[in-house]
Amino acid sequence: MDAGAARALARGSSLLPAGVRAVAGEFGRGDPVGLFDPEGREVARGLSAYDAESARRIAGRRSDEIEAILGWRGRDEMVHRDDLVLL
Repeated sequence: MDAGAARALARGSSLLPAGVRAVAGEFGRGDPVGLFDPEGREVARGLSAYDAESARRIAGRRSDEIEAILGWRGRDEMVHRDDLVLL
């Protein structure tokens, strides 16, 4: 994730697609994923609201673009703050 997203997580916010810079590996919706800051440090873990393919497609995009990109409306957040823990 970018530095702004890392700061937002530290303040208790959710991870939005706009703050995601890359998606690695394969995972399904609801699977636990590691969240890494720009220096590559894992700063949080959470449950993904999207599978890996969908997450790659919406990474870096605004939440209001999700439906147009995926063809269906999902959550605004990649990982909701209620579904993550800071490390």
